[in-house]
Amino acid sequence: MIRLTNIQLPLGHDESAIRSAVLAFLSINDHELISYHIHRRGYDARKKTNIILIYTLDVETTKNESLLEKFADHQLVKPTPDMSYKFVAQAPKQLEERPIVIGFGPCGLLAGLVLAQMGYKPIILDRGKEVRERTKDTFGFWRKKILNTESNVQFGEGGAGTFSDGKLYSQVKDPNHYSRKVLHEFVEAGAPEEILFVSKPHIGTFRLVSMVEKMRARIIELGGEIRFSARVDDIQIEDGKISGVALANGEVIKSSHVALAIGHSARDTFEMLHAKDVYIEAKPFSVGFRIEHQQSLIDEARFGPNAGNEILGAADYKLVHHCKGGRSVYSFCMCPGGTVVAATSEENRVVTNGMSQYSRAERNANSAIVVGIDPTDYPGGPLAGIEFQRQLESNAYRLGGENYDAPAQKVGDFLKGVSSEALGTVEPSFKPGIKLTDLSHALPDFCIDAIREAIPAFNRKIKGFALDDALLTGVETRTSAPICIKRGPDFQSISTKGLFPAGEGAGYAGGIMSAAIDGIKVAEAMALSINAQR
Repeated sequence: MIRLTNIQLPLGHDESAIRSAVLAFLSINDHELISYHIHRRGYDARKKTNIILIYTLDVETTKNESLLEKFADHQLVKPTPDMSYKFVAQAPKQLEERPIVIGFGPCGLLAGLVLAQMGYKPIILDRGKEVRERTKDTFGFWRKKILNTESNVQFGEGGAGTFSDGKLYSQVKDPNHYSRKVLHEFVEAGAPEEILFVSKPHIGTFRLVSMVEKMRARIIELGGEIRFSARVDDIQIEDGKISGVALANGEVIKSSHVALAIGHSARDTFEMLHAKDVYIEAKPFSVGFRIEHQQSLIDEARFGPNAGNEILGAADYKLVHHCKGGRSVYSFCMCPGGTVVAATSEENRVVTNGMSQYSRAERNANSAIVVGIDPTDYPGGPLAGIEFQRQLESNAYRLGGENYDAPAQKVGDFLKGVSSEALGTVEPSFKPGIKLTDLSHALPDFCIDAIREAIPAFNRKIKGFALDDALLTGVETRTSAPICIKRGPDFQSISTKGLFPAGEGAGYAGGIMSAAIDGIKVAEAMALSINAQR
């Protein structure tokens, strides 16, 4: 087939317009066009009164070869690449050992699925509960302030991505088209088919729940085993090689191939690995607040008279500001039509995150506004970032009233440096609740100064961003893991043979899609290593 890129059509075009555009672009007759398929649809909203849809199309004609010759030097016409997934190995008939995957978030899920599809019958261990029980525990915390430290927003089937906007796009380089494998697996499990072609695909929490269950069932059907409430408390290492894992209940499972897909909040596991001399480095991450506006304000700012258009949906944004002092402030995990959620996994701490359903129909838009920091801001060794996060989260707990409510402040008051006394037009979505206060005490001064500089700058890009009544809620600390478990080109720990650090918790992903892609890469590396040992 032929791939055409940058086919531009007006927002309100009719169904026949795509076919007409293909005929005109290629200068062919109607009977010569056999079929076309939408590979990608995005939009250009720089002119709010004239928003353009931009298509990438895969086209089949009766004269493909001659057209490719004709357009040989044309950058927008190329042969359609083969994006199908090809397994790199197959398990031997006599499988001497079963690989272990620790963690069942997006990374562990795809690692386990691909291993199972290749016949390796993985054993997958997750400290949390299966997704529906985990959802009950999470909503129990939001509604009744009853925290289960092993079953919450961070821990359990589906990982932290289950309670998020369900974004399925990433900026990671993907020459092998692993993202297509991920999307196809999600569609097979019940995700809407539009995620295969929209430029910013998302699913939302409720749809993710049923999808994860179907993918779990598929892994089991292929011979895999999944254990919940199975926290790994120790790893066994012999002569620099991993030989097995020990669970909290005392059980030891032997294996020389173990994937660490533990997520960015498995702090006790990070501490255990460091104590076992697995090589870990501190790495940069970001901290800040969640900001909420009425979604209608963001829609109007981004889409003007086209706000509310069904194809465009709820508007999002992506903002970056480089401060005079050298710091960067940026929006992170933007959730259109969503809610700010309580995301702590440890007692007496407050952590915020954002979540949306597939419909993105809630009244508010929210995103994290975070400041980049690096190990020079929290000196003290590989795990110093964990302690830095904990200090901020404990402080937020105190500012919120020591009952899991979150400290909050109106943007206008924050910029003026005065405590908020009453809410304005923006109603907080955070559950359990918020306490109005002065957020200048919630983060280090350099972070506060940077965010105060950035918000007016963001207002120049999105009118109303610095609205006095917009609401800041703190603190956002789990943007990524504060550590990196270093691995080599074979995806194995540089200090521990057979240990495969993976995903966000190891410092190699940020978000559902990049974590899932890393899971596939690690599954392939494990399979090749197992086969090489035979």
